[in-house]
Amino acid sequence: MTSEVIYNGDLRTTCTHLKSGSNFETDAPVDNNGKGERFSPTDLLATSLATCMVTVMGIKARTMNFDLNDIKVEVLKKMAAEPRRVSGIDLKFHIPGNLASIDDKTITILKNTGHTCPVAKSLHPDIEVNVDWGAWS
Repeated sequence: MTSEVIYNGDLRTTCTHLKSGSNFETDAPVDNNGKGERFSPTDLLATSLATCMVTVMGIKARTMNFDLNDIKVEVLKKMAAEPRRVSGIDLKFHIPGNLASIDDKTITILKNTGHTCPVAKSLHPDIEVNVDWGAWS
C-alpha cells in the first residue's frame, strides 16, 4: 500500500505515507462546506501536477549534470460547477537567474519532460492546463 487516509470528521482527513510515516491533513474548501484551513483534495490534484513536473525535470537535469534548485511554481486551480470538478490548472514557473540563461535545447528538453510527467499524463483531457514558463518562454 502507498498511503492511508483517515476521515477525522468535520470534512477533514489525515493522510499518511506508509513508507515514511509523513502525514498531512486535508479540509474541504469554504465553497464546499469546509473551513478551507488545509489543502483540499482538488488543491492536491492541481499541486500534484506542479510537483510532478518539477520532480521529473529535476531528474532530467541531474542526468545532464546540473540542478533546478529554487525553481518556484505558482498553482491556480479552476473549478467548474456542473458537474463540480477541476476544470483548469494554471502554472506559473519562476526561473532563478542562474537557470534563465541555459541553452534553448536544454530548455526544450526540460519543458517536454515536464509536460509528459505521470500526473500530466493521468489528468482527464477536459482539464485545461496552461503553463507560463516565465524566463523560459
